[in-house]
Amino acid sequence: MDERRHGERAQAAEILAALGGVGNIIEIEPCTTRLRSEVHETAAVDVKALRAAGAHGVMISGHVVQVVMGPNVDIIASDLEELL
Repeated sequence: MDERRHGERAQAAEILAALGGVGNIIEIEPCTTRLRSEVHETAAVDVKALRAAGAHGVMISGHVVQVVMGPNVDIIASDLEELL
């Protein structure tokens, strides 16, 4: 695995942890530049950690967390699916 790909997987692992871990995630779906996640408990979501992992913005509404990641969101979502 090349260094860039390793960095993308590490970023996905950081995002997974910031979303509250595997047990907190119901669904993950990429949408243009955003990672849309449905979670069990929004209180378990660490917005600061999401920003530290590269998020440009985070919006929480109900049990849906939208993380603005930019154009590489499909790669991140794919890596997250593998971690789940």
